[in-house]
Amino acid sequence: MTDPVLSVPDEELRPTQGDYELEERSSLRRVAGLSTELSDVTEVEYRQLRLERVVLVGVWTEGTAEQARNSLTELARLAETAGSQVLDGLIQRRSRPDPATYIGAGKVDELREIVHAAGADTVIVDGELSPGQLRQLEEKLKVKVIDRTALILDIFAQHARSKEGKAQVELAQLSYLLPRLRGWGEALSRQVGGRAAGGVGIGGRGPGETKIELDRRRIRNRMAKLRREIADMKRKRVTKRSARRRNEVPSVAIVGYTNAGKSSLLNALTGAGVLVENALFATLDPTTRRTSTADGRTYTLTDTVGFVRHLPHQLVEAFRSTLEETAEADLLVHVVDASDPLPEDQIAAVRKVLVEVGEEYGAMPHELLVVNKIDAANELQLARLRHLLPDAVFCSARTGEGVDVLRERIAELLPKPEVELDLLVPYAQGSLVARVHAEGEVLAEEHTPEGTRLRARVGPELATAALPYAVAGGPERAAASEPSEGLAR
Repeated sequence: MTDPVLSVPDEELRPTQGDYELEERSSLRRVAGLSTELSDVTEVEYRQLRLERVVLVGVWTEGTAEQARNSLTELARLAETAGSQVLDGLIQRRSRPDPATYIGAGKVDELREIVHAAGADTVIVDGELSPGQLRQLEEKLKVKVIDRTALILDIFAQHARSKEGKAQVELAQLSYLLPRLRGWGEALSRQVGGRAAGGVGIGGRGPGETKIELDRRRIRNRMAKLRREIADMKRKRVTKRSARRRNEVPSVAIVGYTNAGKSSLLNALTGAGVLVENALFATLDPTTRRTSTADGRTYTLTDTVGFVRHLPHQLVEAFRSTLEETAEADLLVHVVDASDPLPEDQIAAVRKVLVEVGEEYGAMPHELLVVNKIDAANELQLARLRHLLPDAVFCSARTGEGVDVLRERIAELLPKPEVELDLLVPYAQGSLVARVHAEGEVLAEEHTPEGTRLRARVGPELATAALPYAVAGGPERAAASEPSEGLAR
């Protein structure tokens, strides 16, 4: 009797690139209890982020209690994604953060007791700390303190794979680090000569720059170099995008909140085999794949980096060249997690970033809302979302339910070719017929003794190439073939 395992085709057993990346990512985990950092953090000038056992703290200044709890829960998921163990968390209700310590003096004492009782070595604050607040908290708590921005930057640094992704993350990290550089001790004192140097004279003279000023200058030089490299990479991406435009290939960008299932949806639509992981910010490097509609029109799908509430502005600036893929697309597929407690907050956070990008690149493309992970949501959640988002497509990338409906909706919203031609193409020009099928919309086709008779809608460039084979008296332009509503650029 044939073993059912041995009868599976080799193609189905062959691991994808995403499988290799997931295995590599899982094999590198931080080990708790092996930190070699100094116990007195004030002695450390440069500290490598090494999260192990953490306590979370947040300040609830606006919104509901549920939103405040969800924000701290999301911070816990971010910390776990970075490789740490979350021990405890607390929220303080305030009208605004304390300018000195972010949380009040009484809360600092309470937090210090929790940290020492739990044996934590790091405190993560659900917000962005000023340099003064960061130093005050570390002096009072005697443990390492980081904020939400530093945590997200650390996750990005772990997950960046491509050269451009690494450069963008490093630029964002340096932008965050520059105003927070600090140091202590004689090593950072200003070196001058003569009487001002206490009579040291020869041997005591120096360039007049402190060590911290030297570091700032080096960081600025490094940031300038990174910006030049990213600009060069941007030109290459623009060249590739221009080639797709010349070939009249429409583009679709998949956007959405982090861990909403964008990469899973790309795999379901195209079989791309990209990395899929149940973690925040699993995808940083955009992936573009080519696919086609049911009527044969070719288009590209691009998986973009996920967004999050309070996305650091350093990341938005550094990843601007990547985010412009969304502004240049013909259609945005906005993925929403159906199982999230507050999906409308996810939608608002994504649209806020899209508005920031759109301010520089003009109006954003038409948006198609897609509610993913319906298999992980209960009926009450789905009923609420159907009422809240009546025009959305509901699907599950994991089970495949609703994916065919999504393909149909994408085909409907893609821009249609504007020129209608009646062609008689000789059989020797079969490549032109294939191009019409790939780039245009074939309305009718007939094989005659003279060649292939086609009536099709095509783009302007293809229309010029096919014009020598146009049938006399055939339609040259279809007045009725206007671009889909909302896609006029």
